[in-house]
Amino acid sequence: MMESVTRLRDWLSIKWLDGELRAELEDLLAAYGREGDGGPAAGEIEDRFYRDLEFGTAGMRGILGAGLNRMNTPNVMRATQGFAAHLNDAVRAAGETRPAKAAIAYDNRRNSELFAFEAACVFVANGIETYLFGRLSATPLLSYTVRELGCDGGVVVTASHNAKEYNGYKIYGNTGCQCLPDEAGKIAALIEGVDFSSGIKTVADTYTGSIAERRAAAAAAEPLLHIIPDDFEERFVDAVLEATPECGSIDMADLNVVYTPLHGAGNIPVRSALAKLGVGKVTVVPEQELPDPEFTTCPEPNPENAKALKLGLALCEKLAAEGEAPDILIATDPDSDRVAIAVHDGGDYRRINGNELGILLLDFVTRRNKEAGVFRDDEIVITTIVSSPLVSVMAADSGAETRLVLTGFKNIGKVMDELARAGEEGRYLFGFEESCGYLSGTHVRDKDAINASALICAAAALSKSEGVTLIGRLDEIGKKFGYYHDEVAEFIMPGEKGMEDMARIMEAARTPAVRDAFKGALAEYVDFREVPGLEGNVVEFKFADGSRAMMRPSGTEPKLKIYISARAASKEAAAAEFAGIRDRVVAAVGLA
Repeated sequence: MMESVTRLRDWLSIKWLDGELRAELEDLLAAYGREGDGGPAAGEIEDRFYRDLEFGTAGMRGILGAGLNRMNTPNVMRATQGFAAHLNDAVRAAGETRPAKAAIAYDNRRNSELFAFEAACVFVANGIETYLFGRLSATPLLSYTVRELGCDGGVVVTASHNAKEYNGYKIYGNTGCQCLPDEAGKIAALIEGVDFSSGIKTVADTYTGSIAERRAAAAAAEPLLHIIPDDFEERFVDAVLEATPECGSIDMADLNVVYTPLHGAGNIPVRSALAKLGVGKVTVVPEQELPDPEFTTCPEPNPENAKALKLGLALCEKLAAEGEAPDILIATDPDSDRVAIAVHDGGDYRRINGNELGILLLDFVTRRNKEAGVFRDDEIVITTIVSSPLVSVMAADSGAETRLVLTGFKNIGKVMDELARAGEEGRYLFGFEESCGYLSGTHVRDKDAINASALICAAAALSKSEGVTLIGRLDEIGKKFGYYHDEVAEFIMPGEKGMEDMARIMEAARTPAVRDAFKGALAEYVDFREVPGLEGNVVEFKFADGSRAMMRPSGTEPKLKIYISARAASKEAAAAEFAGIRDRVVAAVGLA
């Protein structure tokens, strides 16, 4: 405890600490002085200072506030200083004399615009030519920008789908893909060597006023700082549509869509894409149309969760009662890299989970390419080890190869980069992860909700023209390949204790005692720490009936996740099998 208090006092000497953060820490220190080690302030100090905010392959993500283990200006500046050193080292190592180049985007969260500006000022002070968006922008747009402008790296300030208390800092390499472990490890080591007080270079303190005023003044005075014009986003939308030729010849004039950006960055690009595709009617959920860092209408802005779709579904039902029933509801998360849908089916709206949507989009892309005569005999589908096994079954049936990767779209991007370097980028057909991330084009190296929204509308319009809904199409797929019930059970474990509990449970899951608890139902056990090329903190239980359960701690949230896939001859039987597997696994690993 005393070590954390010492770290707090050290932090009070950091010159980058603004008044609000300083007051936060001074209040905590005063409360600790009154309460001692047994009071709530002690626990809060420990949580804020027991470790540095972790910097991994996805960058940093954490609760906003003052402290080492929080998202704040000093941590953003320190991370950017380390990343700047990495970018400059890479350019010099390549024997080039030009400045390194970086792009920065940000979403609608609290302090996102501030953190983006502070990062830009650190890059500029380190001699890096910097391209900064002047308004909130989708994460896939950053990936596109890095590629389009020939940048050496990029940053998106976002916490994606996390609750409003969070923000984050995601880093990208020169292909527009999130940094992979080796590169991220080098960057993390550089960051660790940056002293908060003396090791950071910045031009930020030269400028005063609001963020917009500071940004404009810096752009006028700093030759290395460029503000990306708003119309650049339209170039991206055009690139998205060019990358989805499957959509082009489908008449969507009869399609009725409700869309919600969940207060985030998807509002403009998604609506622009759907307008250019000719979607007949798009109604935006009015309460969730504009940016809101408090996420007033959806405290958990994750389209995977039913609560986030509540207002969208209510609007669908209202319009249906008025005789204008929307065919689909589309929801994108705050940085618009994830998307989820609900489909009108038999007078009601049914949510489609991430695996089901991935299966529908793979089915659509494959069908359209075959109909157009452009389907190759060496197509590749890339998905994660925890996504539905049905993906591999469908790919094999169509003649495509499936590549399995660890969770995180960066691993899909890695395979795409490998294909590009080998001159085989044209083999890429589709990539997806069950957590609502999809990509059919090679215009970016990240999941893209704008690309996915275009595919969703085209697939829905095609099904409608054939007299079925997307639910009906799922049923047709089930009749052909068997019915798969794929779902995730999540267990929230916050704070230091949560991390310890997750580590303990993962180790317990690797013991013979847990495997014995399944009493003969277990056919195979896999510890992915021992799987070459797929090494990760994941365990898999394969059951004799062909079902499976995989368990891993989330890399972006304080959650333990169990991914369950049950296969049966009917939807009802698959759902019942899923429930039985979930109960057995939860009991076996001690989560019950």
